[in-house]
Amino acid sequence: MPILATLPLLLASTHLPARQNALPANDQPPLTLPKIEVERSAEPFWKPKLQYLMPEVDGALITATTKTTVTRMDQIPTVAQDNLTQLFVRTPGIIVSQEQDPLRVNLTYRGLGNPQESEYVLVLQDGIPTELDWIGFPTLYYQPPLQGIREVQVIRGGNSLLYGPEPAPVINFVSKGAVAGAPFGASTEQMIGSHGGWQTYNVVKGSDGDFAYRVAGWINRSDGPRANSGYNVKGIDANLLWTPSATSRWGLALHLYDAASNDAGRLTYAQWAANPDLTTTPANREWADRNVAVLTHEQRFGDHWRFYGKAWAGDSELTQRVANPAVPPQPQPTVTNIQDARFRYVGTDLRLRHDFGPGDTFTFGTVLYHSDAPLRGANYTNLLAPRDATGGVPTLVQGRHSDYASVFAGSLFRFGPGHRWHIVPALRLDHEKVSVFETVRPPNLSRPLLNTTVSRTVPLFGLGIGNDFFDHGHLNETYFNVSTGWRPVRYFDIGSPHANIIPGTAPAVQKVLSYELGIHGTPTDGLFYDASVFWMDFHNRIETINLSPIVSIEQNSGDTHNEGFEGELAYDFLHGNSHGEHLEVFANLQLLHARFVASAIPNQVGKPPAYSPRHLAKAGVTWRRDGRYKLAFTGVFSGSQYWQDSAQDQPGVGGTVLLPALIPAYSVWDFAANWNLTPRIELLGGVSNVFNRVYYSRVWTYGIEPALGRTWYAGFKLSL
Repeated sequence: MPILATLPLLLASTHLPARQNALPANDQPPLTLPKIEVERSAEPFWKPKLQYLMPEVDGALITATTKTTVTRMDQIPTVAQDNLTQLFVRTPGIIVSQEQDPLRVNLTYRGLGNPQESEYVLVLQDGIPTELDWIGFPTLYYQPPLQGIREVQVIRGGNSLLYGPEPAPVINFVSKGAVAGAPFGASTEQMIGSHGGWQTYNVVKGSDGDFAYRVAGWINRSDGPRANSGYNVKGIDANLLWTPSATSRWGLALHLYDAASNDAGRLTYAQWAANPDLTTTPANREWADRNVAVLTHEQRFGDHWRFYGKAWAGDSELTQRVANPAVPPQPQPTVTNIQDARFRYVGTDLRLRHDFGPGDTFTFGTVLYHSDAPLRGANYTNLLAPRDATGGVPTLVQGRHSDYASVFAGSLFRFGPGHRWHIVPALRLDHEKVSVFETVRPPNLSRPLLNTTVSRTVPLFGLGIGNDFFDHGHLNETYFNVSTGWRPVRYFDIGSPHANIIPGTAPAVQKVLSYELGIHGTPTDGLFYDASVFWMDFHNRIETINLSPIVSIEQNSGDTHNEGFEGELAYDFLHGNSHGEHLEVFANLQLLHARFVASAIPNQVGKPPAYSPRHLAKAGVTWRRDGRYKLAFTGVFSGSQYWQDSAQDQPGVGGTVLLPALIPAYSVWDFAANWNLTPRIELLGGVSNVFNRVYYSRVWTYGIEPALGRTWYAGFKLSL
């Protein structure tokens, strides 16, 4: 059934923040809670700082002593055409590895892993994982529409203690939600752009008594810059809020997502240099669906206890039609393979918070998750076979399951004069169980049919220490954090359908131990700074090791040390004058030194891991006036980086280089603007890659993914 036809069935929810020392949310006022008097947390001190950071206690999350970054969407122009480079330009260290297909989101951080589908970064929407399978297949084929996002939170260090698996960081997209008591309203946003692009985002919202609602539907489509590179993405978000009392809140959310994208193929370096618009796979295509329902509840018990609960259930599907690349005069493929992966999952996240003493907080809870993920593949002679084609020759059938359970606790203690010292100990115990059983093996493989299960328990710990100090009425803070994190074993690690992997050879747990020491604050009106040094030990990295031409093993290949500096500086020359006007210049920088210090692979020690540029700088200027206009001119500057851990060129025939080992340094600038023509009509426009830089920032085994050249968009938003 088409996704937009389900609109009458929708019920909805909202993100439910209950923040301590937080600013009021524009789209979602917090639940009324008893006032807590804390000498160190006076609003004049904290308000400027919270424009850039998360509150130290955010609902059931304790982020004190942990480095965080917040991008508030109402303070930047509209981010169109899924431009994640523009979205994360205010966030130090996040690498956006670009490609022209919006279905795949490629992010990485501090050299911890290949950005392929963001496998080393945990991405959430309102605290719920958005990966296809959180544990067994943590790949990202979903991006919530940014017009429906209130803020983007990035949490380093102790992210695994707060949310669970993946090393660092956590990226949490906080949705706009229904607002209790809000009047009826509606809006439509329409934009056109390069390559036949069209985006529409439409909202209806309001309230009736104890109930409030918000329903949004969107479409994002383009013909793409290359032949067979177009896409069509559509979806619905629906939210229902019920507030039966001042101490209780219930929410129901439904997120429906339906995407299809052609795949123009990857290029060798010679092909990219000759024509970056070349299409090598004119018949390839992929489809991604995601339908998730989320139930949330907040409850205050007395003056000091609060409960935060989430339960979710979802069904996602990834279907890929893949034929071998061929460029004339090479022979064209005669067979295509359709591989279909289905993911059905349920989960709960239950947390309690107890406030004691002046600003002291204790939280504890549990998370449970289960997924069924069958995988099937078949060959077809019709290169344009539809996703639901029948009658093909089966090439792969696997049953896959994953289970995850955790218990955790953390506490914030304040002490000393004015309670300005704070310490945060935290513990978490995670357990995973991953199974793969196979009934049809790919015909090119010779290994036995797989029937394997891996079960493991991983203890985690964290400790943070911080101190607030005041300078002429302005707040500054030092922070230190040491914490552990881990990456779960994937289905492919124990049951790869692409290699003659030896059954029963599951790799050991990949663990990260990280240290961070820093200082941040608002030492004068309009100025914010954050500077830190970090050290990360990544143990038991996993790679495929070839034992012979026909036998391989997923093995813990080595350890890396990743250390460096991360700094951020922003100054608002007008800092919210009487007209609500801001002229802000910002810059952030990451300096990274990452090296293998142990490896099972010969000659690997001393080499940098993939996607770890020595420097990554971002800068820009924004000019905005509340309710009138917002303009931003922003840039990203990345140093060169290797795209695979071996740091070796990929050879071609006759001694040629198929793919150079090094991705060259690049810089790219974006411009975006919003202008309120009237209180109800807002004009939108922008140019991405303003100077039409020809570059690439992502290489996968089969070739280069060209980045987009200069693109533009223009449109309007009409509000009722």
